[in-house]
Amino acid sequence: MPKGNTPEQVTGMKFPSFFEEDRQEVEAALEPLLPREDTPPASIHRAIRYSVFAGGKRIRPILCLEAARIFDPKSQAALRAGCALEFIHTYSLIHDDLPALDNDDLRRGKPTCHKKFGEATAILAGDALLTLAFATLAEAQVEPARRVAVIREVAAAAGTVDGMVGGQVADLEAQGKDIAPEMLEYIHRSKTAALIRASVVAGALCGGAAEADVAQLGRFGGNIGWAFQVVDDILDVEESSAALGKTAGKDQAQRKATYPALYGLEKSHQMATELATRAIKELEPYGERAQRLRELAEFLVLRRA
Repeated sequence: MPKGNTPEQVTGMKFPSFFEEDRQEVEAALEPLLPREDTPPASIHRAIRYSVFAGGKRIRPILCLEAARIFDPKSQAALRAGCALEFIHTYSLIHDDLPALDNDDLRRGKPTCHKKFGEATAILAGDALLTLAFATLAEAQVEPARRVAVIREVAAAAGTVDGMVGGQVADLEAQGKDIAPEMLEYIHRSKTAALIRASVVAGALCGGAAEADVAQLGRFGGNIGWAFQVVDDILDVEESSAALGKTAGKDQAQRKATYPALYGLEKSHQMATELATRAIKELEPYGERAQRLRELAEFLVLRRA
């Protein structure tokens, strides 16, 4: 299996005790879903594998796995759905780093895809990962109605209406402008939180959760995803590029819409903690079954680069 830097090597973060076991399970599942490097056309497959195996933390698939395990500890459909979510996340990073968007040279501690393979190949690598994600979801071993629900949820989270692409557009349009708190919330909920929420919801669906449980875990995912992006904003100010594995200080340099820019660091820390507390409260009905999700939520807010 291709080896990138481990998350610990890239970021120095301390993860929950089960995290590495889950991450390795995801890594092993990703490998056979991707074409080999020598599969024609080899250039695109080298770029895809380079980006997928560049040392990501696999937070979205792990959230998917642990949400499913509340209801079905052996769900294989959740592992497949988690891989699809990782493909979408990686595609979004490849495209975000392009000169037309965030114009970054560093991702996960390595040269970005377009710096390594050229802009055209990077664009196509992102496109390929998005299509591969839905091919992967289509083969998840779960009853057809739930499979369709997962595909619908993930597609909406990656799209333009309250989804990742829409949030990215709003983020670009807000750059260099003074924006209202409501717009900043929309950007963060759409650009980042939507896919994290979809990861949790997809896991719940794959695990056989009832409709009310899917909705409750969706609220958990939405709030923890929002908190995650607030913390990312904070780390961009407080940490170095070497620690983050990507270029630090770019938000301020590009005058991007962030929580520290609008509220300051102290208030931003407070807001992230409040969002995490709200998220964790949604897990109370599940008791010990949700302990791993609870630990993940705490990690996502308390993490340091």
